[in-house]
Amino acid sequence: MTTTVHEPDELLLGFTRALRAAGLVVTSDRAQTFLLAVATLDLGDQRSTYWAGRATLCTGPEDFAPYDQVFSAWFLEDRPPATGRSRPRRVVTEAALDDGDGGLAGDEPQETLRVAASDLEVLRHRDVAQLSSADRASLAALFANLPVRSPTRTSYRRTPSRRGTVDAHATLRRTLSRMGEPVDIAWRYRSTRPRRIVLLVDVSGSMSGYVDALLRLAHRMSTAGPTEVFSVGTRVTRLTRALKHRDPDRAIVSAGETVPDWSGGTRLGEGLQVLLDRWGQRGLVRGAVTVLFSDGWERGDAALLAEQMARLHRLAHHVVWVNPHKGVAGYQPVQLGMAAALPYVDDFVAGHSLAAFEEVLEVVARA
Repeated sequence: MTTTVHEPDELLLGFTRALRAAGLVVTSDRAQTFLLAVATLDLGDQRSTYWAGRATLCTGPEDFAPYDQVFSAWFLEDRPPATGRSRPRRVVTEAALDDGDGGLAGDEPQETLRVAASDLEVLRHRDVAQLSSADRASLAALFANLPVRSPTRTSYRRTPSRRGTVDAHATLRRTLSRMGEPVDIAWRYRSTRPRRIVLLVDVSGSMSGYVDALLRLAHRMSTAGPTEVFSVGTRVTRLTRALKHRDPDRAIVSAGETVPDWSGGTRLGEGLQVLLDRWGQRGLVRGAVTVLFSDGWERGDAALLAEQMARLHRLAHHVVWVNPHKGVAGYQPVQLGMAAALPYVDDFVAGHSLAAFEEVLEVVARA
């Protein structure tokens, strides 16, 4: 088994990132407090590390179970203190603890903090198109843990509040109800509402290795708020109803039965034109956050794609293009379709792994 030397801070910060990926709200302040607590205690004592993390990184009792699972998967011991869980391990690393000057901290014998990255953590960063059937099954179970937040917009309706703008009508009604006696001024403000998300999934042959994962991501995003899903290939197919099933596996099967052009060609320009003619002008795309999942290979007219992307950019609130090849080192968007579309894209992000999908969700939430 190969061992690698890491700095203790690197290992502990990796643990906080794993907790954040598991759904815990681990801010940078809490992470720094955790590091300070562990430095104050005995870093070589796993029990101390466990309780330091539980005291500084958990916000309530509901965080204890996922915290125990991540701790068990991240650290090498068979189980964290006070729990009986055990998880399989594969990759082991060791970190020497010193005082920063190369010497042993406190003249104690050199100790090591042995940390194991779980198989699932490794799986999060692997390209989904290169996974085996078993790994795909394991990955499918992780989509339920993706943190999903809906983008918001300001509502035209105003809500009563303790601050904001004066609600003249409500103030007048209060005054009249007391026979003209002065009353407290009523205030109101504009609340926020979820903004619609429109997802376009390229189901052409060049994207066949990613379609299953992208549809699972679309199914997960549908739980956040109003979401419309379309497949784009040689034609445009609306998949919103097919993905309404609460069970993701049933939703994927239903989508497969709905799409007639799996692994065909790619005519993104014509597909966008059909989408905008049929649904865009009617308001489905207008003001929405539109996300296109495609590698940019265009068999049709690239000029038509540029024209329709410009049209989409005028209608939509925000346009995000997710390209699985962007996650490959050295990638350049030189394809005709990709080059034609990029001037009208607000965010161009990678979409090849579960970790990349988390970034996609963050970009959409901020739009």
